[in-house]
Amino acid sequence: MPDDFLTDPHWYKDAVIYELHVRSFYDSNNDGYGDFQGLREKLPYLDSLGVNTLWLLPFLESPLKDDGYDTSDYFKVLPIHGDLDDFQAFLDDAHTRGMRVITELVLNHTSDQHPWFQEARDPDSNKHDWYVWSETDDKYEDVRVIFTDTEDSNWTWDPKAQKYYWHRFFSHQPDLNFDNPAVREKMKEVMFFWFDMGVDGLRLDAVPYLFEREGTNSENLPETIAYVKELRAAVEERYGPGKVLLAEANQWPEDTLPYFGEDAEGKSTGVQMAFNFPVMPRLYMALRRENRRPLVEMLDLTSDIPDDAQWAFFLRNHDELTLEMVTDEERDYMYHEYAADDRFRINVGIRRRLAPLLEGERRRIELMNALLFSLKGSPILYYGDEIGMGDDPFLGDRNSVRTPMQWSPDKNGGFSRAPHHKLFMPPINRGKYSYEFVNVEDAEADPHSLLHFMRRLIALRQQHNEIFGRGSFELLSVDNTAVFAFLREHEDERILVVANLSRFSQSAHVSAQD
Repeated sequence: MPDDFLTDPHWYKDAVIYELHVRSFYDSNNDGYGDFQGLREKLPYLDSLGVNTLWLLPFLESPLKDDGYDTSDYFKVLPIHGDLDDFQAFLDDAHTRGMRVITELVLNHTSDQHPWFQEARDPDSNKHDWYVWSETDDKYEDVRVIFTDTEDSNWTWDPKAQKYYWHRFFSHQPDLNFDNPAVREKMKEVMFFWFDMGVDGLRLDAVPYLFEREGTNSENLPETIAYVKELRAAVEERYGPGKVLLAEANQWPEDTLPYFGEDAEGKSTGVQMAFNFPVMPRLYMALRRENRRPLVEMLDLTSDIPDDAQWAFFLRNHDELTLEMVTDEERDYMYHEYAADDRFRINVGIRRRLAPLLEGERRRIELMNALLFSLKGSPILYYGDEIGMGDDPFLGDRNSVRTPMQWSPDKNGGFSRAPHHKLFMPPINRGKYSYEFVNVEDAEADPHSLLHFMRRLIALRQQHNEIFGRGSFELLSVDNTAVFAFLREHEDERILVVANLSRFSQSAHVSAQD
């Protein structure tokens, strides 16, 4: 990694991000749950992999009805993971190794068990206006329901308040009322708390949905963009440059662009990073169709962003492979090709990991990762994908892709020595993706394993971080639609990337576009 990675305010441009779930990673005290001490013990492995940034899924106090995205206290660590001192020790160790750390800031909603909401259920409470209430359930009728498998409305009746409360996600996750200045200030306080602890970045979960307005779809509203810019200004004023905000905005590129903001000098005034959701499903489409067109069309639609801003790309993550940003026809195609078994369909997406999606075909897995690491943005690697972990369709919701990390062929995949019945979730122990066959220990011993390929790929990215993280991106003209080619360039360095999307050898003529 660059020598100045821990001092460069634009470090996120050189980031190779590893997304992990503390609860699923390594159990140090054999209680069946991963914890921060366990994560500290596995930092040498992550260091050897070559990643330089860790993105941690939620680890705060929560009833865990939505795997931690239902927060009940923004200032405390869920005890099964440790406490704030354990988190600080992990953070210090990561920084000592030259790694940055990004954590979650779930802005939009809380758990219904959060003391704020419990107090807000009293209409006379000063917390009542911290949430969105209505006497009827017919307001904001133009707003879509996101979790279509489990929710038929964005309103739920509360018998104590004798009103309906608003929720964009599960009914146990009431939305905060960002029209209330007290809420906006409190969430700034939460943000400051974690930045004061020393975290390097915060992922703003579900950021498009903060405000509601009648007659709109209540996504990407001007008020939401303004608040994001307000957060960035507050961060800059308190810390100076270097603390990063990463927007989770599952939107079309033109709708994501305002979250970056831009001043007269071409610098971002909102978030520095945002996920590029629409490119991801089109990588899978291009590969299955053996045709670059879906990918090229979306890259052409991906707008230029401020010079100091960065897209974040991924192949898979902790959620379903979302198909919200595709056409109905494309969605049907993706379901047919990648989720013919209905068990793998959830909401508007596919709950599968990378290796099973690609039927365990090593060359396809390598190709997809090579593309991920060479696009114009920062790549995100989901834990376990570096060894080709699978998924478990018998687990509910998105848990199918959140199973314990597989460290060895030993008991519980080396994740924990707790009795099997005490594990928070069973490791994969059936079929070709069982920990008996897919694990770090065996992959380490095999110089030809996917793990070693990923190490080489990450090292190549780090070796050329200036060109891949900061260089220009030019799509090239190819006379064969099965071949995808582009040029990365920075100062006097050029790298030509040519990908054969076909199962068969192809010949092609590549030339720069006019």
